[in-house]
Amino acid sequence: MLINLHIVNLALIDELDINFQEGLNILTGETGAGKSIIIGSIGIGLGGKYDTSLLRNPDKDGVVELLFSVDESTAATLKEEEIETEDGELLISRRLVNGRTVNRINDRTVTAAKLKAVAGHLIGLHAQHEQRTLLKVSKHLDMVDNYSEKIAALKQETASIFKNYKEISEKIESMQMDETERAKRLDYILYEINDIESARLVKGEDLELEAVFRKASAAQDIAAITSEVEMLAGYDSDKSAGSLISRAVRTMGGLSKLDPDTEEMIKLLSDIDGLLSDFSGQLSGYVSDMEFEPEVLRETEERLNLINSLKARYGSDIDTILSNLEGLKQEAEQLQDYDVTIGKLKKSLEAEQEKLEKACKKLTTERKKTAKELTATISEAMKELNFNDVRFDMEFEEGTPGPNGADKAQFIISTNVGEKMRPLVDCASGGELSRIMLAIKSVVSEADETPTLIFDEIDVGISGITAQKVGAVMRKLGSSRQVIAITHLPQIAAQADHGFVIEKEVIDSKTITSIRPLDEEGRVLELARLLGGENVTDTIIASAREMLSAKE
Repeated sequence: MLINLHIVNLALIDELDINFQEGLNILTGETGAGKSIIIGSIGIGLGGKYDTSLLRNPDKDGVVELLFSVDESTAATLKEEEIETEDGELLISRRLVNGRTVNRINDRTVTAAKLKAVAGHLIGLHAQHEQRTLLKVSKHLDMVDNYSEKIAALKQETASIFKNYKEISEKIESMQMDETERAKRLDYILYEINDIESARLVKGEDLELEAVFRKASAAQDIAAITSEVEMLAGYDSDKSAGSLISRAVRTMGGLSKLDPDTEEMIKLLSDIDGLLSDFSGQLSGYVSDMEFEPEVLRETEERLNLINSLKARYGSDIDTILSNLEGLKQEAEQLQDYDVTIGKLKKSLEAEQEKLEKACKKLTTERKKTAKELTATISEAMKELNFNDVRFDMEFEEGTPGPNGADKAQFIISTNVGEKMRPLVDCASGGELSRIMLAIKSVVSEADETPTLIFDEIDVGISGITAQKVGAVMRKLGSSRQVIAITHLPQIAAQADHGFVIEKEVIDSKTITSIRPLDEEGRVLELARLLGGENVTDTIIASAREMLSAKE
C-alpha cells in the first residue's frame, strides 16, 4: 500500500508529507483548496507528465516521492521486473532538475517506461480522464481477458499459431514471381553459393589469421627488441647477464670450500642462472617462430582480404556466413523445384489456417463464458450503486482471425425498464459514468489484486441515497485493499476509515496548500462543514456524529 506521499515545489505546495493508512482514506476540502494537486502529484509519481510549468518556483527542483509497503506476492511480481524491495518497502522518486526528469526506484535510476511498469503493480489511479479511457471499446475485451486465467494460455496458443501462419503466408508471397524472375533469382543465388563455397571457410580461421598477420606485420620491431634482450640477458657476450652470472656461480663455488654456511646463497645464485638459461632458450624459440617468409605474410594478407570481403557481403563473421550459405542453398532448392515447394507451402498454410480458426473459436468460447460471469458480477455491483433496473452485458462480433483471436466486443447496457441495450460508450455520462466505472473497478480490481486504488471525483453528478451507496461500495473495497479518494459529499466521507482535509491558506503573502489528518472530532467538524457549509449549527454537528456512528 501507499505509506507516504512527499511533494516539494509543486503548484501551490512548498513541501508536503502525507502518511496514508490501510482501508478507505478520504480527502475533503473546499473547492479550489488543491485536492486535484494531491491526486495530480500521485499521477506524476506514477510516470505522468512532469515539466517546469508545474513547479511553484521554476528556479528550484521539483520532487514527488511515493513510499510503498510491499507484501510478498507483490515483491515476487516486482522481482520479475528486476526490481528488489528493501525491508518490504519500495520508494519511487521523480525529481525535476533543470527541466529534466530523473526517475528512481530505491535510489536506482530507471526509465519512465520501467517506472510506469512497476507502478502499475502497486497502484491504480482512476481520475476522470482515466475513467473515460476505460470506456474505450478497445479496452473492454482486455477486461474480460484479464478476468480469466484460462484466456491467457489460449491467447498465447493463438498468437503462436498466427505467427506460423503469417510466416508461411509471407514466404508464399515472397516466392510469387514469373519464370523469368525465378531463373534470374536462381542464377544469382547459385553465384553467391559458389562465391562462398569456393573460399572453403573454416570456423575461427579469421581470428587465427589476424593474430598471425599482426605478428608478421610487427616482425621487424619484434626482432629489434628481442635482439637487444638477447644481448643484455643472454650468454653470447662476456658482458651479458647470463655470462656474468655464470662467472659468479663459478666464483661462489670456491667460497663454499672456505665457508660451508654459504651453500644456501650459492644455491640461490645457481637457481637464478638456471632460470636465466631457461628464459634464453624460450626467447630463442620465440625468435625462431617469428621468422616469417615474405610469401607467408602476403598469403595471410590475401586470405584475410578474401574473408573480409565475404563478411561485407554475407555476414559479420564466419559462423553467420556459413549459416546464410545454408539459407541460400535451401532457397535454391525451392526455386529449382518451385511448383512442389509452393504446393507444400500452400498445404502448410491451409493446415495453419485451420488450426488458427479452431484456436480462435476456443478463445471466443472462453471469452463469452468469462464475459457472462463478469457482466453478471458487474450488474450485481451496479445494483449496490442504486442501478435498480440495470441490464449489463457484452456484445460479440466476429472479425478477422489474428494474434489476439477473431473477436470484436464491447459492453452494452440498459439502466431503465423498457430501454433497449445500447453500447456503454453511447449512453453513460456524468454520475452514471462514475458509478458504472466504480462498479467495474470494484469487480475487476478483485481479479487483478491491485494493492492500492485511487479515485478522483468519484462523486460527480450523484447525491442522496446514491451517494450513500457509493460510499458503502468504497468502504467495502477498502476492507480488502487500500483506497484513497477525494469527495465533496458527506455520505461518502462518513464511510472513511481515515479522513484528511486539504486546506489553502496565505502565509507571508504566499498561497499554500496543506493537508492534515483528522482525528475523530476533526472528522465530525469536517462532515458538519460538508453538510451545512458556512452555517454549521449544533444540530448539523449532531447529524455529523450520527453519520459517523451509523457506518460502524
